[in-house]
Amino acid sequence: MQIYTVAPGDSVYSIARMFGVAPSLIISDNELSAPTQLAIGQSLLIRQPTETYTVASGDTLASIAERFGVTPGELWRQNPTLGGMERLSPGEVLVIRTSPPQYGDLITSAYVYPFINTGTLRQTLPYLSYITVFTYGIRRDGTLIPPGDDRGEAEIIELARDYGTRPLLMLSTLTEDGTFSNELADFVLNDPAVRQTVINNLVDTVVAKGYAGVDLDFEYLGGDNAAAYAQFVRDVKTALSARGDYDVWVALAPKTEADQPGLLYAGHDYAALADAADRVLLMTYEWGYAFGPPLAIAPLNEVRAVVNYALTEAPADKIMLGIPNYGYDWTLPYVRGESEAEPLSSVEAPRRAFERRARIMFDEAAQSPYYTYYMNNKEHIVWYEDPRSIDAKASLIYDTDLSGAGIWNGMKFFAPLWLILNDRFNIVKY
Repeated sequence: MQIYTVAPGDSVYSIARMFGVAPSLIISDNELSAPTQLAIGQSLLIRQPTETYTVASGDTLASIAERFGVTPGELWRQNPTLGGMERLSPGEVLVIRTSPPQYGDLITSAYVYPFINTGTLRQTLPYLSYITVFTYGIRRDGTLIPPGDDRGEAEIIELARDYGTRPLLMLSTLTEDGTFSNELADFVLNDPAVRQTVINNLVDTVVAKGYAGVDLDFEYLGGDNAAAYAQFVRDVKTALSARGDYDVWVALAPKTEADQPGLLYAGHDYAALADAADRVLLMTYEWGYAFGPPLAIAPLNEVRAVVNYALTEAPADKIMLGIPNYGYDWTLPYVRGESEAEPLSSVEAPRRAFERRARIMFDEAAQSPYYTYYMNNKEHIVWYEDPRSIDAKASLIYDTDLSGAGIWNGMKFFAPLWLILNDRFNIVKY
């Protein structure tokens, strides 16, 4: 696998000749809906298969997998155009193998809402060790607020099991009005009766609905609740363990020091939470966010600082690195309290660069692509994730020996993201 940066005069076909691969593979791997529209500076994933097969009449996914000594899951991961489905077309060229992974095992996860498109869900599940449904909330009486789509939630759980993926229930301090509440967190953590009711309802829901565990995300806690939160996680782990083999994860705000000031950080004691949980996921994204100033979404220099601190507090085999799957388009000048960036997918971002005749640049410190353009006499700046930025994060996981990658979020499929992780690592399945 290689990553190529588009230069003036390049086309998909000239790049394909350069690397000796089929143009159709470059087009599908990079989700190029208009292959003639390449932006200068755009990065492309280039896979060079070591073995391919042309589907013949009568072939099935199972028969091809058996013939080549691979699993259907491996075929799905090598061929995202299959969409995680078994339908094949005669004449279709399948990638059977690429070079063996260099980086060893990787646990993968993605957050999804229960209204995720079924096709996107099926396409993504072959790449996932875990999938987390966003999100259950809490009422003041200790009952849980469901994520709002029982049918979609049930489908995610059922399909996840079919694809060897463990589904997790996410519990956050989200209220019925859709906001995170530090006041609610303080109330729940410090009222013994309500706290126990929450745990009982959580465990009962996990077991009844067929989840494999929970992912806890209590944000804006304040330092006074750090010890209480860690104890809450221990209590959840104890209660679930009494019912079977269940995972307990905790999502962590991206800290770089133990006493980092700020309501987002103070309540997350990395060492205590990692000790209480099976895994912790670093929310290493949203440096650039919708209501904030224009920045890289997950600048590698900042992400690395969080990882380095986390490794002083928790073992590497418990730590998951958060990776974003999107970008933002800011209209300049940014005005605090007024500006709101437009979210963009990582497929839409380079397409917009071509349409606006923008040259895509790459920030070496942040290891992130960006570009500027003008529309209606207003300057815009776009930061997003591309194959280069994702590969840099994959290398960081390997270099620091972390256990996995958690994607925020899985609502839109981005083929280069999953193909890079699949190429660099052996994705763990259950």
